Amino acid sequence: MKTSILTLVILFSLVQVTLHAETGDAHAIVGTWLTGDKTSRVEIKPCGDEYCGTIVWLEEPAYPADDEMAGEPKVDRNNPNESLQGRPILGLPMLEGFHYAGDGVWKDGTIYDPRNGKTYSCKMTLVDDKTLKVRGYIGFSLIGRTTVWTR
Repeated sequence: MKTSILTLVILFSLVQVTLHAETGDAHAIVGTWLTGDKTSRVEIKPCGDEYCGTIVWLEEPAYPADDEMAGEPKVDRNNPNESLQGRPILGLPMLEGFHYAGDGVWKDGTIYDPRNGKTYSCKMTLVDDKTLKVRGYIGFSLIGRTTVWTR
């Protein structure tokens, strides 16, 4: 009887340690990242069982003087959905639906580009604690573009 209880306690402990290790690796992506062109910062966080990201900083948060909306905060005016064209870029959801696949890779998500109003399939790879490769693509990940984000 004591042996079976001890076995259950050990088994339960191993399961807890394994789950903690998997969650710890999955959360390694959480934080604020400077995009490759250094014009915005995106905060990545858990969203239920997935990971998502929102734009939290813009180098130029307002339209320049030569724009018809000069001085106004930037909005999602290139979105193909007209009802979304007035939403502010600051706070805009940019990354959605990512799942941790192991080995520093998050996949099955999408990335939205407010510059052209398009959404792409996306995969992210954590190179090290301060470097994240973000690959947006259409169809196959072989056909796409990779940018490097930094913490």
